[in-house]
Amino acid sequence: MPAACRSSAIFASIAALVLAINFGNAWSAPKDAAKDEPVKVVYHVSESIDQATAALRNVRNHLSADPTVKIAVVTHANGIDFLLDGAKDKNGNLFDANVQELVKKGVEFKVCKITLERRMIDPKRVIEEAKLVPSGVAEVSRLQAKEGYVYLKP
Repeated sequence: MPAACRSSAIFASIAALVLAINFGNAWSAPKDAAKDEPVKVVYHVSESIDQATAALRNVRNHLSADPTVKIAVVTHANGIDFLLDGAKDKNGNLFDANVQELVKKGVEFKVCKITLERRMIDPKRVIEEAKLVPSGVAEVSRLQAKEGYVYLKP
């Protein structure tokens, strides 16, 4: 084999080894670092009372399967309606008791201020368990990009 070919083959082998080492470290470090931390999930509710009902059911089931999970429910558009004082599901049941139960388990509920302003809803109508955020979509993206939350849309 000519010397130039041997050099190319040696270079390719070294490059492959370096890539394997770097990718191996890149993929294993986050798994090791995250193994002791709870899973973080953001549930995105933006559509309706029916979607909110499904989201609350999913959150309860999620907590049942993994009590250590950290959950944020972020709402905007019509998704905020279940977090308004006196909101009821399609069977006439108030949402606030379900929300209070989940807050006691560490779930956070967040309501978009832009939606409140655009729909001319007084922020005082938002139940006390929910926190206002400047923008629902900005909060969803912040939780994903900056805090490592997994995105779920019921």
